[in-house]
Amino acid sequence: MRRALVIGNSGGIGGALAGALQESGVAVTGLSRSEHGFDVTDPASVEAGMAGLSPGFDMILVASGALTVVAPRPEKSLAELTAEEMAAQFAVNAIGPALVLRHVPRLLRRDGRGVVAVLSARVGSIGDNRMGGWYSYRAAKAAVNQIVHGAAIELARSHREAICVALHPGTVATDFTKAYAGRQKLAPSESAAHLLGVLDGLTPEDSGGFFAWDGERIEW
Repeated sequence: MRRALVIGNSGGIGGALAGALQESGVAVTGLSRSEHGFDVTDPASVEAGMAGLSPGFDMILVASGALTVVAPRPEKSLAELTAEEMAAQFAVNAIGPALVLRHVPRLLRRDGRGVVAVLSARVGSIGDNRMGGWYSYRAAKAAVNQIVHGAAIELARSHREAICVALHPGTVATDFTKAYAGRQKLAPSESAAHLLGVLDGLTPEDSGGFFAWDGERIEW
């Protein structure tokens, strides 16, 4: 039976990904703060949670993250930037996933196709940024994109069939996006189905890339 690890499985997208995988016959292991006390902003928590897992996962998905942490909404201008929010954003959206990725070489299967995906966001693309604003979130997601890209290069040296990518899930109807009523939103189950379909179609040659829920390759 195929095995998958979903970090953040109690969230909207993470829960939908875990549910879709289970429905397809995959044995899913989930780790989240609300259900398991797994806090990606706490290095000791990540180390303890990941160290207790057995190797051989076919898929590792990092679906944790936050649109804001301290601030009431993403910044609209430079004047709204605070060190507190930026540091908190990096902790949850960049450093946390990086601490999880530290364990991927041990946990991902070596004897066949293995997939690693980290949920990023299109707003983390520097080349696609035409609106400005959202400084902390954009910067943290741009950082995690770089981390994923570097991890893919390293992973290819030991796992020849590995695929390691960043994913944009679309604007999904979760608690994160309640305040943005004007945006067309995907249901979590719809986003999850699309994302898993995208992952199914990737090859090791795509490793290190950044892909949207509809399969579009996003520029860095």
